[in-house]
Amino acid sequence: MKARTILFAAMILAAATFFSACSQEFSELQDGYYSAEMANYDEYGWKEFITIHVSGDKIVTVEYNAKNASGFIKSWDMAYMRTMNAVTGTYPNEYTRTYSISLLNWQNPDEVDAVTGATHSYTNFQALAKAVIAQAEAGDKQVAQVETPAETEGALYEE
Repeated sequence: MKARTILFAAMILAAATFFSACSQEFSELQDGYYSAEMANYDEYGWKEFITIHVSGDKIVTVEYNAKNASGFIKSWDMAYMRTMNAVTGTYPNEYTRTYSISLLNWQNPDEVDAVTGATHSYTNFQALAKAVIAQAEAGDKQVAQVETPAETEGALYEE
């Protein structure tokens, strides 16, 4: 019985350590909606953006996508989806949801894994997510403008 109690206590300690390592490593997040977008449209005419809703120091919703100058959403572009999927094996409606759900689950952009075929967007997502979290920490409701990371400039589809 004593050995079982010690084993149970060790399992609880291990689980607590694991879950504390998965929690956010940021300052307190202020309740509200926060957004960040790329400062410029890419060479294909898309501008990626992220919006989060924070409640109780937690990110409770995430929207990550891209839009063109007329406001059309990249995930809705069927021709782009077909072309990108044929070349890379993924497409915007798939990877934007994957990145959003991962940020929602992990609460930390550093814990989000890249989707094969969407590394260009992954690099932009990382920059956008960090910027929007900084906005939430500061309680700054203005849309953050994020410069394109150097490694994504000129990428064809999502290399």
